[in-house]
Amino acid sequence: MRVEEHTGGVPPPIADEAAGTGPDPVGDEGGTSRTRRRPKRDREATRRRILHAARDLFGEHGYDGVTVRMIAARAEANMALVNRYFGSKAALFGEVLAGESTLRGVIAGDPEGLPRRLAEHFVRQIGQSHVTSISRMLDRSAGQPEVKEILLHYLEEQIVEPMAAQLDGPDARARALLASTIIMGGGPVRRLLGTGDLRAADPAELTERLTAMFTAALAPLPR
Repeated sequence: MRVEEHTGGVPPPIADEAAGTGPDPVGDEGGTSRTRRRPKRDREATRRRILHAARDLFGEHGYDGVTVRMIAARAEANMALVNRYFGSKAALFGEVLAGESTLRGVIAGDPEGLPRRLAEHFVRQIGQSHVTSISRMLDRSAGQPEVKEILLHYLEEQIVEPMAAQLDGPDARARALLASTIIMGGGPVRRLLGTGDLRAADPAELTERLTAMFTAALAPLPR
């Protein structure tokens, strides 16, 4: 979010205390003083620190167990900057979620190769030896009303809409939703039941089976 200059009756920008930046009076050619904006690179660095702090805290404590004050303290930033850059804790959670997701990149590309790319992504998730940040966030935040709205937005913006845009023919959204149930449903099953049996299976065989599943889900529905 852009920080307004201190001109007339507009309040001065909030200083980033951690980065040591903020309104710095400097002389102009006419000998008067003006307020210099905080350098863009400092704003971006502070924004990244806030995102990283929020990701870690949401993963550790869940959405309801984290406050804006906690995020600001972990990021070593002025608390007002969290709201200034992101608007609210809910909006920050949504941005962290979108930033951690790799699905939009998986979906992009040749439409004909989409089922296989989705299958390969699924198999990669199975093979991971550590719990991802996004999984920890979802595990510890499920059930919160605000999080439900964020997840609906995430599902639409990051998965359903991009996937539907790749599909020709009728009922593109319905077909994208059907494939999304495989993607999103796999996470809870893996976390609840574990992936030991699936890891023991041949990854190539799993990829072929999942490719067939995604191909069937994304195919035009019979009329």
